[in-house]
Amino acid sequence: MEHCCETITAKVGEQAPAFTVPAFVDEEIKNISLKDYKGKWVVLFFYPADFTFVCPTELEDLADHYEEFKKLNTEILSISVDTVWAHKVWKDISPKIKKVQFPMLSDNRRTVSEAYGVLDVKEGVAIRGRFIIDPDGVLVGMEVLNNNVGRSAAELLRQLKAFQHVREHGDACPASWTEGQDTLKPGLDIAGKL
Repeated sequence: MEHCCETITAKVGEQAPAFTVPAFVDEEIKNISLKDYKGKWVVLFFYPADFTFVCPTELEDLADHYEEFKKLNTEILSISVDTVWAHKVWKDISPKIKKVQFPMLSDNRRTVSEAYGVLDVKEGVAIRGRFIIDPDGVLVGMEVLNNNVGRSAAELLRQLKAFQHVREHGDACPASWTEGQDTLKPGLDIAGKL
């Protein structure tokens, strides 16, 4: 798979690459910028294309958990290289996509996919990339998968809660941590004892 690696600007721990693109949301078309969500958590959710096979199952999974994300001060921004017109038609005819209430962004110029390092140049689509951006616009987490395996909204929620817990409390969350479980206080006193 070829990528335009020399233009990748998305790096964990740094400001997420800014963008403004058209989106289909609330049955209308409007421009959406990452800066519109300053003060909120953002999940930027790249998928290859509308009218495909795995993609509608992922978006439905996110839609089924959307209220949970909103309670966590988080906006889901789904994004593909399709136009906003294709998003509208897909939502009109697909039972799974009818559930989607979050913005469906259009990266038909492929600049956002390129900046986040998920553009498959050969195929002309984004591969499955998921980016968690904190309220200060800092990229805190990313996951990129080949297009034949879908992602889990439940796992995304678990990771988001862990990032939020760490931001608030300054500790660390061990593997498979879930809300309410013990966390770790990094220090010499636990080094080598876990």
